[in-house]
Amino acid sequence: VQLQASGGGLVQAGGSLRLSCAASGRTFSSYALGWFRQAPGKEREFVAAISWSGGSTYYADSVKGRFTISRDNAKNTVYLQMNSLKPEDTAVYYCAAGRAVMAITTLGEYDYWGQGTLVTVSS
Repeated sequence: VQLQASGGGLVQAGGSLRLSCAASGRTFSSYALGWFRQAPGKEREFVAAISWSGGSTYYADSVKGRFTISRDNAKNTVYLQMNSLKPEDTAVYYCAAGRAVMAITTLGEYDYWGQGTLVTVSS
């Protein structure tokens, strides 16, 4: 599976962005998907995850209520809708795919990673 993330950019605090991650491969629907982020000088951290069917989602406490993860298996794409953005959301955002049915929140359990897209939130 190859993943290509897009949609990052510069936005003011309180604004919104929608990240997309397009995947290659005919088995996309059998993978759990997730978003992680890495701020300068910090470790990569979990943001959101979705199960293979889209029926289960999980969020980091820091983004709960502001971010929404979704997937369109017909388009082989996973999305991250980010609202009410804060300066502390500034990071490179990575999408990931893992061979699992349930949503995965642990970085090490993902098998494939996209290249990352930069999100910058100005105050």
